[in-house]
Amino acid sequence: MFKVVGVLGAGQMGSGIAHVFAQHAYQVLIFDISEAQLEKALKSIEKNLERQANKGVIFSTSIQGIMSRISVTRDLSDFSGCDLVVEAASENEALKFELFRKLDEIVNENAILASNTSSLSITRIGAVTKRPDKVIGMHFMNPVPVMQLVEVIRGLGTSEETFHAIGALVANLGKEMAVSQDYPGFIVNRVLIPMINEAAFALYEGIATAEDIDKGMKLGTNQPMGPLQLADFIGLDTVLAICNVLHNGFKDPKYRPCPLLVKMVDAGYLGKKSGKGFYSY
Repeated sequence: MFKVVGVLGAGQMGSGIAHVFAQHAYQVLIFDISEAQLEKALKSIEKNLERQANKGVIFSTSIQGIMSRISVTRDLSDFSGCDLVVEAASENEALKFELFRKLDEIVNENAILASNTSSLSITRIGAVTKRPDKVIGMHFMNPVPVMQLVEVIRGLGTSEETFHAIGALVANLGKEMAVSQDYPGFIVNRVLIPMINEAAFALYEGIATAEDIDKGMKLGTNQPMGPLQLADFIGLDTVLAICNVLHNGFKDPKYRPCPLLVKMVDAGYLGKKSGKGFYSY
């Protein structure tokens, strides 16, 4: 069903999504407003493919073919020939509304529009288009080529046909699907973000150092990395944004963001990407 896949956004998630689609024989077109970001994405994809080849996941001889299936653009109207567009822009509802309105006008009427949002309402996103039946959530995990899960979220208007088409696509990508109802945070972030926020409260209240909080959760619950280190890798601004989505969506004080987390984001301490978060990089 899907031949040409558009990926909107050339950041870490967008480039990872493009990588996986191209690796599984789909033609991919990546859009971003930044030429530099598009160049960075192509270099990142090639580097990650070489890493996969070194680990024996793919043949090194297949890299050139995979890269040849990826093209880039700074003109959103080039998505007119796409059968599917996966939006991977910033976690900002107003921005996503604007992008989906534009995509709805550009992409052919039978195409599916998916969002990689990790917490925002698919129902609300679909409602700004003339095709809510063809709008769905495809929340890939980071790093996309490595992580096996795709969280699939059905909006209130998402059709059975769209849901089944995306389910088959996830299987074709060699990934596993977890289906969530359209409530703030879905499954993964509904559970994960309150844990990270509680770890921030533990640090804020002086219960333990960041190192000991992370050590406790790694060695005590067998997690690959502690919650504060994971927050740094996600980006503290993203963690805070999802905290706010949960708090605003459920109106439950248990989701209130930790004041330390708010202060760190205000200071520009966003984690690994800024060089400083709960740890220094």
